[in-house]
Amino acid sequence: MTTLSKGANLPVTVPSVRAVLSWSAGPGIPDVDGSALLLTDAGQVRSDGDFVFYNQPHHASGAVRHIGKQPGADSVEVDLARLEPGIERVALCASADGGTFGQVPGLRLRLLDAASGAELARFDMEAGSETAYVSGELYRRGGAWKFRAVGQGYASGLAGLATDFGITVDEEPPPVAPPVAAPVPPPAPAPVPPRAPVIPPAPPVPSPAATASGGPGARLTKGEERLPVDMRKRLSLRKEQVAVSLDKHGVTGVVARVILVLDASGSMSALYTRGVVKNVAERMAAVAAQLDDDGEMQAWTFATNPARLPDLVIGELPEWLSLHVRVGQMSLFGRKKPQKGLVAGQVDMRAVGFQNEEQKVIAEVRAYVRENPVPAPTLVLFFSDGGVYRDAEIERELRAAVEEPVFWQFVGLGRANYGVLQRFDTMAGRRVDNVGFFAVDDIERVSDPELYDRLLSEFPSWLREARQAGILR
Repeated sequence: MTTLSKGANLPVTVPSVRAVLSWSAGPGIPDVDGSALLLTDAGQVRSDGDFVFYNQPHHASGAVRHIGKQPGADSVEVDLARLEPGIERVALCASADGGTFGQVPGLRLRLLDAASGAELARFDMEAGSETAYVSGELYRRGGAWKFRAVGQGYASGLAGLATDFGITVDEEPPPVAPPVAAPVPPPAPAPVPPRAPVIPPAPPVPSPAATASGGPGARLTKGEERLPVDMRKRLSLRKEQVAVSLDKHGVTGVVARVILVLDASGSMSALYTRGVVKNVAERMAAVAAQLDDDGEMQAWTFATNPARLPDLVIGELPEWLSLHVRVGQMSLFGRKKPQKGLVAGQVDMRAVGFQNEEQKVIAEVRAYVRENPVPAPTLVLFFSDGGVYRDAEIERELRAAVEEPVFWQFVGLGRANYGVLQRFDTMAGRRVDNVGFFAVDDIERVSDPELYDRLLSEFPSWLREARQAGILR
């Protein structure tokens, strides 16, 4: 065992280490949280996914994980052999909640061999007004790994530390001072408003499904008449396209419960910002309006954790899109406090997190279907931009779902790593093929007819196979 002073270093010859941050806990002592930042040679993270902490406990590569807390200790484990080539440093960090590090006695960082538990080094730290700390770092040097005792504090807290390394944080906005009341002039006589022109209702759109194939066209959905005119027209045309796609595959008039699942992980941020995910949700509302006899759609969002969203009701589509299509957040502070600014029914996206854990939301949707049986089959429309790394867990969930009346249609947004999802079509050992998958480079460039054709291409064959197998009545 080696005791290091601030700035000292030593070589690390074991393949995996555990960094244990410890302190003397007690009444009135601030709570302490450990974390890790995976950094390039520029000293920056590549994305928010390179921050491992209590709300994002596993790095996508599997190389770094937050082990969790015990009284007076918090630990991070680093598998040096699994760190990606672009990662040159791993900063071992800490934050104090409810006070400063100067109020935390016995602050110490111990570096252990993760396999044997043997102590490789320890670093005793002293602090003052800081509320965030870089206690140590692992870094590459000459093709090998070394450890340095850093001991650098941040009075600006974990937000300041994270921002220095390129992390985007969700700081709470400062309180807004109440406006100073200005003198109120006497009211002027109200002008008589001109008579508003009467706008005739939008003409009905002819049904290509009805005219071209003799099959039924778009179903009238309750509440549709309350939508803005442009949105109502889009919905009507899209329902017709859904009907045409189903008619092509010989399942005209099929009824199904539709469930929407939206990836809210950090890599999806740009798609949310550009409105792509909101447009996807609006286009999927047409599928539910055409297939589901009550015109409603259940919905989930997911990243590190899944969360069920309020049901999408067609008549409330604009409000639903505005309130509930949101990316996950990386919360660095106030995790025990409710998020400010949420309206009734909105999910606190800090609890959803930032990382990909598809198997959790699959399990939750399966449980919902079992606990809420309906006579009709269920179609799950699952959108993600990839980054799949829980292959074994996802495969286990979807194999177990084979005997359930659910078809899982996965859609990849971009050409990324979809792991086991894109291999399911050719995967043996299932009575029926209950999973479909396709990916598109830019879903905004895919026309509605093409999108619905691809989205519904495998669902009809599953319906026939599931009925023959006795999974559906």
